[in-house]
Amino acid sequence: RMKRIEMNDPVAIFQEGGEQFIKGDYSSAFELYTKAAELGELEAHYKLSLMYNLGYGVEKDEGKEMHHLEVATIGGHPIARHNLGCHEWNNGNKERAAKHWIIAATQGFGE
Repeated sequence: RMKRIEMNDPVAIFQEGGEQFIKGDYSSAFELYTKAAELGELEAHYKLSLMYNLGYGVEKDEGKEMHHLEVATIGGHPIARHNLGCHEWNNGNKERAAKHWIIAATQGFGE
């Protein structure tokens, strides 16, 4: 996998980020997820949204959290779509929340 990382394979970079995250090295995970996201890996955008939400390896930042959540949502990530619905619900946008949840369900969320 290191060779694939050196060749800027976004999936390999994302997977290495996941391993670093599991080890508790959130700083390295963040760097790897960022690189994978820059290379177009949607799951990396989703993970970055969580890191910004929870403050793992970075300071909490709702703006950056939402940016990555929206990129993942636009790319078709069903969990990101569901979470965006939760965000809308919590901000009083019930109809928008319901629309996000319906789309997430049609994308396979909850199966």
